[in-house]
Amino acid sequence: MLHLYDGIIRLITVSAAFMSLYVNPGFAGKMKIVEEPNTFGLNNPFLGQGSPRLQPKATPSPVSGPVHLHRLAGKCFSLTESTYKYDFCPFHNITQHEQSFRWNAYSGILGIWQEWEISNNTFTGMWMRDGDACGTRNRETKVILVCSPSSKLVQVSEPSTCVYSLTFETPLVCHPHSLLVYPTLKEKLQKKWDEAAQALYEGLVTEQGYNNLLRDIFQDAGLLKSHKVKVVLPETEADSENYSSLQKCKEGYQKQRKEIERLQALLAQHNSPFDSQPDDKKGTVSVTVKDHRLRGDNGIVDVQ
Repeated sequence: MLHLYDGIIRLITVSAAFMSLYVNPGFAGKMKIVEEPNTFGLNNPFLGQGSPRLQPKATPSPVSGPVHLHRLAGKCFSLTESTYKYDFCPFHNITQHEQSFRWNAYSGILGIWQEWEISNNTFTGMWMRDGDACGTRNRETKVILVCSPSSKLVQVSEPSTCVYSLTFETPLVCHPHSLLVYPTLKEKLQKKWDEAAQALYEGLVTEQGYNNLLRDIFQDAGLLKSHKVKVVLPETEADSENYSSLQKCKEGYQKQRKEIERLQALLAQHNSPFDSQPDDKKGTVSVTVKDHRLRGDNGIVDVQ
């Protein structure tokens, strides 16, 4: 009897559910038969790239450094730790996505590719900066490259507030010379480095001066982000001569010659004797006036 009773109860339940669908067919389209997986982050088709949570503050720097590492550009590597998923896209950015069903699950940028970290002629890390705001500063991440048989993201930590450390393994850095800086430079910049090293050896520059020269070389190579400030000088006044270029010099020279010729004509007009002696070194004419008193009407000519 107990089994018969259970069967009747199940039949009544199924019949009631069927009748509710028949009476309100629109309800059937709203039922979730399978629970949807979490799709927060960059791979979420419903979370557009224009979302405020994924708005980049800067444009990634151009691809630079060892040529064999350039093949990583355009690729991304993921790692899930605890409730967070990290996506590392070399020479582009690093993002963090909270794997949660919360309506406001965090999804943001931990850094945008900016420059290399260089020490002792070696690339020691990749700096991703200008990430999302974190208090009064922006998040930034240092990527450490480690030799491994395969390319993968293996560890993410936060050694200090808003500053992250990411370990990326790849076979592209296994060669002893794979991260040397000097071979990546153009011949012109290599020559500048050689000259700086020679100047340091001869004691012509200090260690600090040598490091400053190297920084300029690395900036010219695009390995470091340049922080040089371009200064635009104000235009000089109309009556002041600017001899910063050969063309300006020639224009000033011609102007001086015309002025001398005008003065000579003026002195000749008033029968005032003068000596004219060319100066071969300067290419100008010197005029010596013997009588400063001009003949004629002194009120017409203003002599200073």
